[in-house]
Amino acid sequence: MARRNTTNLCGILPIDKPRGPSSHDMINVIRRLSGEGRVGHAGTLDPMATGLLVVLVGPATRLARFLTAEAKTYSAEITFGSATDTDDADGRIISEMPVPSKAKEIAFAEASIADIIGQVDQLPPTYSAIKLGGTKAYTVARRGETPELTPRSVRIHDARLIAIEDGSQLIWEIEVKVSKGTYIRSIARDLGAKIGTAAHLSGIRRLCSGAVDVSEAVTTDLIGQQESPVSKYFIDPANALAFPVIEMAPAQAELLSNGCRLSVDSLPAPPVTDTPLTVVDPDRVIGIFASDGFHLKPLLVLPANAPLQRHS
Repeated sequence: MARRNTTNLCGILPIDKPRGPSSHDMINVIRRLSGEGRVGHAGTLDPMATGLLVVLVGPATRLARFLTAEAKTYSAEITFGSATDTDDADGRIISEMPVPSKAKEIAFAEASIADIIGQVDQLPPTYSAIKLGGTKAYTVARRGETPELTPRSVRIHDARLIAIEDGSQLIWEIEVKVSKGTYIRSIARDLGAKIGTAAHLSGIRRLCSGAVDVSEAVTTDLIGQQESPVSKYFIDPANALAFPVIEMAPAQAELLSNGCRLSVDSLPAPPVTDTPLTVVDPDRVIGIFASDGFHLKPLLVLPANAPLQRHS
């Protein structure tokens, strides 16, 4: 198999995804614009969704496991009165129900939304990428079968009402901060059931992913229109990772890059054991390390020939 094109690019690129393209479509655009074949992301957005897609370029793709675990914040529109087979507006309407008049009341909506905060067992949507015996649930659903999904424990860190739109359909606009693996489509569906009607997700925008905010993001259209390299839009990886940062002198950093162990006694302050740390020198991120109580042990060391450079 031919190896993907490689460059010396290495960075974290926040993209503001438009509605329509899939996350994979956006990855292909960045491959074309950068010439780099090693491109990934830190958390999928459905085609209907807009907002922050954290794209990883070059060896930075290896950071995905540290970034996908972070909490994410969304603004979402929930339309009441109808349910769809996908739990969002891209699906086929499968049921319609009257909406209780109290759902138009701000106090009732705020209380209903506040009540979902916490650890919950959430049933994923029928049309989801969860694998069942090696087959994705949406593949089973498209065959006309019902995938046997089981609830998963997720955490809704925060949820609040932004606005109520009472037009031809009742819509709640909400903002939610959730743990990895939480489906906003399921939140919409379950809020409908909670107040005694049907509901589906009619709009969604990702605002934050961990420490990265959509205000830092750029569009692929903007990148394509500029003569500047893609690397111009890379953000500071140390800020994006949001781990405690230890800055090393170049000589110490070189030792860690080459696999040498470094005693924690040589650090200004002893780090918390088994907590990820971002180790940097003045110019670049060396890697992610953790203390075993005696030495810094590597969780991920990045290559020096394609440096993950720091940005102001």
